[in-house]
Amino acid sequence: MLAGMMVGNSEFAGSELVGLIVAVSFAAGLNVYATVATLGLLAHARLLDLPPGLHLLSSWWTIAAAVVLFAIEFFADKIPAFDLIWNALHTFVRIPIAALIAYGATAQISPEKQLLAALAGGAIALAAHGGKMAGRVAVTPSPEPVSNIALSAGEDTLAVCLTWLATQHPIAAAGIVVAFLILIVVAMRSIVRTIARAMTSLMSLKA
Repeated sequence: MLAGMMVGNSEFAGSELVGLIVAVSFAAGLNVYATVATLGLLAHARLLDLPPGLHLLSSWWTIAAAVVLFAIEFFADKIPAFDLIWNALHTFVRIPIAALIAYGATAQISPEKQLLAALAGGAIALAAHGGKMAGRVAVTPSPEPVSNIALSAGEDTLAVCLTWLATQHPIAAAGIVVAFLILIVVAMRSIVRTIARAMTSLMSLKA
């Protein structure tokens, strides 16, 4: 039996804890600062009882830092071209933190399962982050900034809403994430095929 977070008097265990980790990890892959701030604020509002491994998230210092960094990212992530650099650098932030959150959320289970949870959290965050980067690469060349701003705002909103939903209805939140993961895989395959066709055409022209 898995043991981890609690909401009110209900403890997340088994499939619910798995759903929570899946959804929160995906949210962290989109915007880790929004995810951390949301978890911390929910804990302070007594809507979420964090396990000992994640008590740091409920610190006002952690929440304040996450909010400040979220504010910076809110603007930096909406500047065409610069957002690609920003998101590339955050490959080394979002994925490790998502893995650490999953690790802390499963502190009461066996070390082997805890490590597996951390790896799964990091992998899910990587998928979300990769999908976000792919979307930015497709949208950034657009001459108008509206699409880039709308995409970024949508990602921010999704990260906050998904984190909240994960603490209230973890199974439903995980189902949403699975749908997004399927879309990301399909989109990635399409992008790879497009690149492959472009490379083939280029090689044919050179020949």
